[in-house]
Amino acid sequence: MPKVIALAGKGGVGKTTLGGMLVRHLVEKVGAGPVLAVDADPNSNLNEVLGVSVHSTIGEAREKLKQEVPTGMSKDSWLEYKVQEAVIEAKGFDLLVMGRPEGPGCYCAANSMAKKYIDALKGNYSFVVVDNEAGMEHMSRLVTQDVDVLYVISDPTPRGILTVSRILSIINELGLHIVRTVVIVNRFHEKDEAVLAKTAAERGVVIGGTVRDDEALVRGDAAEKTIFELAPESDSLSDAYAIFDKTAGS
Repeated sequence: MPKVIALAGKGGVGKTTLGGMLVRHLVEKVGAGPVLAVDADPNSNLNEVLGVSVHSTIGEAREKLKQEVPTGMSKDSWLEYKVQEAVIEAKGFDLLVMGRPEGPGCYCAANSMAKKYIDALKGNYSFVVVDNEAGMEHMSRLVTQDVDVLYVISDPTPRGILTVSRILSIINELGLHIVRTVVIVNRFHEKDEAVLAKTAAERGVVIGGTVRDDEALVRGDAAEKTIFELAPESDSLSDAYAIFDKTAGS
């Protein structure tokens, strides 16, 4: 069975960027095996971070299901074919994109559909990396039932740590099957350390690692460069890799 690694956190904390770094880390890791990246955030841009063009999404497949099923094919068979068609092959990894919801209240249906076919697909991979929908209220909609490592991403603010503590509480309340949870504080500065440590202690949050704020990453993002173009010695990438080496496993 593959190792399933998911990322969660409120919007705007760099969750998708760290997801891209994780995919790069696994691709570069000797013997890591094939990687499936799943963009399960309708407002995400994991494909842009990874430098991959999207030609089809699960949401689009669900819409086409209403009108395009060929004669002689069951809906399940057709849908499975369309989901496999939506898998984008890239150098060292594949990408599957959930896509945006088709209308108000429709995202749960696409998410439910994704769970079934991702569970079927993931047997072909050594690692599955899932960039989850931002926010706390969506934790019950993880697109795979069993998670080996969940990275909960925060910024270095007291409000960010408060959000992390709420996410951790929701995980416990829902009884989600997560083997290991690791809190990562992104965009970290040394000046944040004292307040961060105090807030984390007050909220009972154990910080698993920090990733420094990085001008090289900001410049690359402004120039629309992919995560694979970020220099290996950059502050953010070296910090992230150190965390992944200790926690992502092989």
